[in-house]
Amino acid sequence: MTKLKELIGIMKDKASQGKAAILSKRTTLSLLRATSHDSFAPPTRKHLSTLLSSGDGSRATASAAVELLMDRLQKTQSSAVALKCLVAVHHVIKHGSFILRDQLPYSGGRNYLNLSKFRDKSSPACWELSSWVRWYAKHVEQLLWASRIVGFFVGAAAEEERASGLANGELLRETEALLAVVEGMGNMPDTASWEGNRLVIEIVGLVEEDGVAVLSGVFVRVNEFRERLGCLSFGEVVELVYALNRLEKCKEMMMGAEKQSLWDSVRELKEKVEKMEPYKEEGKTVSTHRATKSDRYALTLLNSVDLVRFPSARFL
Repeated sequence: MTKLKELIGIMKDKASQGKAAILSKRTTLSLLRATSHDSFAPPTRKHLSTLLSSGDGSRATASAAVELLMDRLQKTQSSAVALKCLVAVHHVIKHGSFILRDQLPYSGGRNYLNLSKFRDKSSPACWELSSWVRWYAKHVEQLLWASRIVGFFVGAAAEEERASGLANGELLRETEALLAVVEGMGNMPDTASWEGNRLVIEIVGLVEEDGVAVLSGVFVRVNEFRERLGCLSFGEVVELVYALNRLEKCKEMMMGAEKQSLWDSVRELKEKVEKMEPYKEEGKTVSTHRATKSDRYALTLLNSVDLVRFPSARFL
C-alpha cells in the first residue's frame, strides 16, 4: 500500500511538472519540484532560490508566487508536500525580500495557516509525519508573528540600538512575541524515529537556527530592561517578571554553553526586581502572573506626575 502511494505521488509530480514545463512557467515548475511527494528529501537550494528570486521583480510577480505556494499548501493532503511547502514559507520569512514577505497571508491571529487539524491517513508513517506538519506550521506562524511585531526577521543586526529607542510597552510586547517562539520549540515531536529522514533533519536544523536568533533577540531586550529598570512602573514590572518566569521555564530546553550569559542576565535582572522599592512596600510584592487591567490603571495613577519618560535609562 505504501509503495502504491509513493508511485501515485511520483506520477502526480511528473504530471504537474510536465504541465508546468509545457506552459513555460519557471516559478511554478521550481515550486512543484521543491514540494514533491518524496517524504525523505528536502527542497533543494536551487528550487528555493528560484522561489525567492520572484521577490526581486514586481509586487504582482511576488504575489503570484506566494499565492501559488499557499494554494499548494492549503490543498494538499500529503504530509510530505505540506512540510516542504512550510519549509518554503520558512525560507521566505527568513531570506525573502520585503515585497515577497509582505505577500504572506498573515491575519494577526493564530492558526492562520489552518493546519492545526492536518491528518495524512494514507499510511502509518504519513500519519506520524502529520504531527510534524501541525507543529511546524505553528512554529512558522509564531515566527512570522514575531517578525511582524519586531519589524524584521529576528536576529537582524542593529537590534540593540533599535531596542534602546522603544517605549517600555513596545519592548515588553516584542519580548513576549519572541518568548512565544521559544516556548513553541519545546513542543517539537520526537525525532528518534526520523533520524535518517533528511526532510525532518532539515526542518530541525532550520528551527535550531531560529532558536539561536530568537534567544539573541531576547538577550538584547533583557539587557535593555536592566538599563531602564528604575523607569518601569509597577504594572510593567509585573509583566516583566511574568516574561522572565516564562523564559526560565525554557532554560533546560535551550541550555548551552553559549547561552549561559543569557540565563545569568535573567537571574540578575530578577534579583534586582525583587529588591526594588516601592514594589515591595506595604506588602505589595511582584506577582508571577500577567498584570490585570486594574494593575495597568493603577500604574497610570502612580506615575501620573512622570508625564515625560525617556525609553532607555542610559539617556537620562
